[in-house]
Amino acid sequence: MRKLALTVFIFLSCILSLTAQELNCNVQVNSDQVQTTNRQIFTSLQKSISEFVNNRRWTDMQILPSERINCNMVIIIKKMDVSSFEAEIQLQSTRPVYKSSYNTTLFNFRDQTFNFQYTEYTPLEFSENTFDTNLTAVIAYYVYIIIGYDADSFSRLGGTPYFRKAENICALAQSTSESGWKAFDSGSKQSDRNRYALINAITNDNYKKFREFFYEYHRWGLDEMVTNVDKSRDKIANSLPTLRDLNKMYPSNLIITTFLDAKTDELVNIFSKGSEKEKTTVYNLLMDLNPTQSNKYEPLKKN
Repeated sequence: MRKLALTVFIFLSCILSLTAQELNCNVQVNSDQVQTTNRQIFTSLQKSISEFVNNRRWTDMQILPSERINCNMVIIIKKMDVSSFEAEIQLQSTRPVYKSSYNTTLFNFRDQTFNFQYTEYTPLEFSENTFDTNLTAVIAYYVYIIIGYDADSFSRLGGTPYFRKAENICALAQSTSESGWKAFDSGSKQSDRNRYALINAITNDNYKKFREFFYEYHRWGLDEMVTNVDKSRDKIANSLPTLRDLNKMYPSNLIITTFLDAKTDELVNIFSKGSEKEKTTVYNLLMDLNPTQSNKYEPLKKN
């Protein structure tokens, strides 16, 4: 009887390990800019969001606990009035490179228009088909963006189902008065970098080549470096002109800007060890794409 119970326990443990939550997210709420006597509300808010993100199953993917996506979510509170908050949210997600200790950044984004209502100890509710609150809508939207980018890095266009979920949240939110969800949103601090602009760029067929490039960069570039560094570097170098071509057709493209925000330091590190030809090619390409960051490209000019 004890053996049977142990067998059942092991079986259930295996099943549970294959249905673990998708994210391992470090949530931080920064309230340094706010003066209030009730500091506990920020602790409660941080705990509520952390549990909402990390304890919920967002997809039907079968994953192991060790495969959870590592990410950071920093919410900076700028103003507070009882239960009303004005904030910004900064997000970053990473994934490990095959057979290495290196983690590559997949997504790095700053959303400056994040206003929401929160009452301490109120459970955070979310439904895919209704708009509940701006707090849970924004968090869920970025969860799906993070999962989508991760999936895109492992399989060609693999993130599509999750990007569509983010797109659906955006569509539902457009019927509200909340800022950050509409094209040319006057309530957004940067309407060309808001949530609508981001998901519209990701799901637009005009930028499909970017997502294919994104997959090849990670699977056939970074993941293959364990086998042959020079060959992998060459593959990345040969694929990078895709970004320049897209940027010429669609200048100031948010999806490319977001990629560079996540990858500039990595690209410089990869190619600073390359040949002079590779260094020059990548330096010129990065200067074409984002000349404002020229100081970061200096290592590519050194012999």
